[in-house]
Amino acid sequence: MDLSSYIRDVPDFPQEGIIFKDITPLLASSEGFRAAIDIIADAYANVGVTKVLGAEARGFIFGGALAYKLGAGFVPARKPGKLPWNTTRHEYELEYGTDALEVHTDALADDDVVLVVDDVLATGGTAAAKAALVTRMGAKVAGFAFLIELDFLHGREKLGDPRIVSLIHVD
Repeated sequence: MDLSSYIRDVPDFPQEGIIFKDITPLLASSEGFRAAIDIIADAYANVGVTKVLGAEARGFIFGGALAYKLGAGFVPARKPGKLPWNTTRHEYELEYGTDALEVHTDALADDDVVLVVDDVLATGGTAAAKAALVTRMGAKVAGFAFLIELDFLHGREKLGDPRIVSLIHVD
């Protein structure tokens, strides 16, 4: 199945010169969404994943479905102040400033094996921040999974050695 046929290019969004990769057609397709989840789940089926970590908002969509498919728990990573319990935070650099993600302090344990997921791998900053949260909490990063990887931005170079599965590559 050609999953890229489900991705719509939206020129000049969110600003002029950007071609936004809209995944909503894939999400709306039962066949496309199921195929994406099945392919990623199959790639990590024998790794012993105990938790899947995804950041709001599209990381929740893929992360929840993958956690269910892998028989793992789901850990939401959110912007500061959005989680209702004690949190740990990781701040990271953006092209123009900084951002941060938080997870609950009791979301991961030392024996957890974590799959980090999101819809798109661009520069790698957000994915690296999620991995830093995982390792800071004593858990192990099993790997990363993305629907789309923007190869021309070289984001995987920030992610180190864990396995990286990307279903669609954009040059």
